[in-house]
Amino acid sequence: MTSLLISPAQESGCHDTDALEQLITDSASQQRSPINEILDSGMVDEDLYLQGLASQLGMEWIEQFSADTENKGIREFCGPRVALLHRLFPVAVEGEEEDAQLVLATYDPLDLIARQAAAQQIELPIVWKMASRQRIHEAIRKLYGVGADTFEQILEGRDMDVDNIEMRDEANVIDADEDEEASVVKFVNQILREALDQKATDIHVEPLADNLRIRYRVDGLLVPVTVPDNIKALQSSVIARLKIMSHLDIAERRLPQDGRINLQFEGEGIDVRVATVPTVEGESVSLRLLNQQKFDINKLGMEANIRNTIEGLLKLSNGIILITGPTGSGKSTSLYSFLSEVNSPDTRIVTIEDPVENKLEGVMQIAVKSEIGLTFASGLRSILRADPNIVMIGEIRDLETAEIAIRASLTGHLVFSTLHTNDSLGGIGRLVDMGVEPFLVSAAVRAFLAQRLVRRLCPHCRKPVDVSDQQKVELGIPLELTGQAYEPAGCNRCRDTGFAGRLAIYEIAVITEAMQHLVAQSAESKDLLKQAYKDGYVPMREYGWMKVMSGDTTIEEVISVTTSELG
Repeated sequence: MTSLLISPAQESGCHDTDALEQLITDSASQQRSPINEILDSGMVDEDLYLQGLASQLGMEWIEQFSADTENKGIREFCGPRVALLHRLFPVAVEGEEEDAQLVLATYDPLDLIARQAAAQQIELPIVWKMASRQRIHEAIRKLYGVGADTFEQILEGRDMDVDNIEMRDEANVIDADEDEEASVVKFVNQILREALDQKATDIHVEPLADNLRIRYRVDGLLVPVTVPDNIKALQSSVIARLKIMSHLDIAERRLPQDGRINLQFEGEGIDVRVATVPTVEGESVSLRLLNQQKFDINKLGMEANIRNTIEGLLKLSNGIILITGPTGSGKSTSLYSFLSEVNSPDTRIVTIEDPVENKLEGVMQIAVKSEIGLTFASGLRSILRADPNIVMIGEIRDLETAEIAIRASLTGHLVFSTLHTNDSLGGIGRLVDMGVEPFLVSAAVRAFLAQRLVRRLCPHCRKPVDVSDQQKVELGIPLELTGQAYEPAGCNRCRDTGFAGRLAIYEIAVITEAMQHLVAQSAESKDLLKQAYKDGYVPMREYGWMKVMSGDTTIEEVISVTTSELG
């Protein structure tokens, strides 16, 4: 057995046979799968190792297979409990009715327990083949849905109505921190775990007329999650569990509620903001997943020109720096990164936010509570009496807050905040529309930074693409901008999307002395833009082209988040 497992490892480039032998011996003594242990050790390339093992055992290797969620008939031959518990995937039914055989894919052909369970619970004769562990995991999730095994157990043993499940679930939470035997609890935990595995930023649990839809937001796009059939039957139980975890009133179903959940995932703290909204089909629950990360300006991926400008602004002792952009454009991440950069023992930083999304060490953070009169404006007045050097306002929403922020900047404070505008120079008009006098805008504001998020190309599968000079002219890409553009391909590591993560693209308008004069004189937008170009302004779309030609993102991504006016 040992030589059988070691040989394909050597063929895949691993020559530390002593370590492999010890790993196999330890797994046997602890009754763990030696193949799982070898794959988890990182000493071998998974696919090469498994292909070598398949060759030694004389088993056919399947490179590609489909988990077509539109045709789920194959699930009748292999239930979710067998598939998920033993990591087996039903690839196809071969042959005619009387001679039909079920092709099962496995990555652990030596798992005798899995083989016995499959033989006992699957009526058709089984043809065993081998495939990639990651492919099998992804296919199982797509075909059966998140938490399918737990869901099957709930339905099979269910002798209570939905309300009783809610009450029993609540009792479990009160009596113990986590009852792993509570099926609804496990089901919800699987949804959360799956979202975190996929690096989702949001989870949406949405009741429909005949279904309960669950979607994750991954890299800025909503991705439908395959869920078990008949999940509608447990809609109230799932929503009640989420409300209990968020410390919300499970009896209140007519009004919106907001709550929070604190999770630990792989040793990392995850802060979850929860919002419920009553709809005609039941309560919809939205969860925002916030990593308690360390913010670092070096991780923002800024080009040198923007980075140098920002570093100069952060050294100022007073003035307002405003970050503009729509919701979900990464403004908070940039703000926290800037605050982390200027945070030091001899600097007092106070923030007022709605809500406090991330906690920063050494920074005094205040959460807005409008129901008791703690608004941005009232909180800001108190902050200015608390001897701060730097103030961060989550968002300037009204004239009162804007005026106090301006007064703070004019009295020696450096102020950071955000605005909802389409571009950087649009921030000037937004403040004036609020009622701020143009001369105050010119005197207080030091810069407007606009940003958007685009999807980052997967570095493992991106494909080079040529961009001709004619295409550059048509798109507005400067001819002198050199580099290599790429397009998405798709692989196991990026869920076949071709993208992995996101990055920000920026534009910054610095309020120079010449710009101050124009703003104070209420100059037209075209004149402001003309002066901005003289001051070194680079439009967001042009900044995006730099990221395209450096192989970070695609032409389509940049176009999708910018407008021609920006470029």
